[in-house]
Amino acid sequence: MEELMAVAAPSDTEAARPFRDGPEARRLLRVTEIHAEPAAAASWRGRQILARFPDARLVETDSHWRIPHLHGNEGNVERWVRIKSETLVLGERTSLAVRPNGRSADWIAPGLSNGCAMACAYCYVPRRKGFANPITVFTNVDRVLGALRRHITASGPKREPNQCDERAWVYDIGENGDCSVDDLISDNTADLVNAFRQWPTAKASFATKLVNPDLLRLDPQGRTRIRFSLMPPNDSRLLDIRTSPVAARVEAAADFLDAGYEVHFNLSPVVIRPGWQQDWDELLRMMDDVLPRRVKEQSAAEIIMLTHNKDLHEVNLGWHPRAEDVLWREDLQQPKRSENGAWNVRYRTGVKHEAVEALSDMIATRAPWLRVRYAF
Repeated sequence: MEELMAVAAPSDTEAARPFRDGPEARRLLRVTEIHAEPAAAASWRGRQILARFPDARLVETDSHWRIPHLHGNEGNVERWVRIKSETLVLGERTSLAVRPNGRSADWIAPGLSNGCAMACAYCYVPRRKGFANPITVFTNVDRVLGALRRHITASGPKREPNQCDERAWVYDIGENGDCSVDDLISDNTADLVNAFRQWPTAKASFATKLVNPDLLRLDPQGRTRIRFSLMPPNDSRLLDIRTSPVAARVEAAADFLDAGYEVHFNLSPVVIRPGWQQDWDELLRMMDDVLPRRVKEQSAAEIIMLTHNKDLHEVNLGWHPRAEDVLWREDLQQPKRSENGAWNVRYRTGVKHEAVEALSDMIATRAPWLRVRYAF
């Protein structure tokens, strides 16, 4: 399956060129069709995106959620990855609610995207869209930033430390997408990072599987936490389709710390299959060998066990059935209703408990410097 390849050292000309204009980014996004709500296309951010992809066909749509050509069209399953690469949707975000979280973040911010150009086989985001999951970019940036500013102001200083952060309120800005990928399309991620730099009581946070060196230029001044999602390379090659190699994510941690980010890790998802413990042990050894002390001293991690879904299982059977050999394990899984009311499958309680305990013991042995924030 497709994985973004590590490339040779760039020439001086290539080094001066933004990553978003380079060959690796073009492999991820070759946009030929843009579905846009009229107001989104007419906005400043919308015009910026349309200018970035001048050869793309523009298709007007009444709603970014209701595009019959994309959503609910079973014929799109075989084009799952192609749609992610070639199709983009522009819309305006209508819900500006800030939701409580309490795990990796105190709050879930109203994000500026939905969907992703990468194609991780376990991703929960496409479950609501059905048979296609291209990136939807929200262009009403000022309204989203205004909602965040009002919430941060109303919250005031954080009075007690918790597992999310000792001093700042943490806002997850990338719940339904990948902010590193979003930066290949527009300045939405840069606008969020710049905004949080001005808010001393708050901190942005997002998880990513793409090493985007353009983000090193944003000067977050410690107000943005980037969480590199990691899994053993054997799992990643099968399940993390179109992502940066796991080794590249680990190796990038020091650069991002030096650029002013807080750098944490998601050990996610943990997939139980033959040999999983040995491969996680090797990953932890590699992290301990590669990461410098300054990264280790400020790092923390989350252990997230696999959650799967019947509808996504059916979609995957249409484009990547090999993934389902390890993701769909009825002998190990049980139904579980999610917070939004949907039925998913999780590892049975005893199976999950044993796996979390085993991985925690590995961390204590191989990477004792890695503080585990929580296991879910």
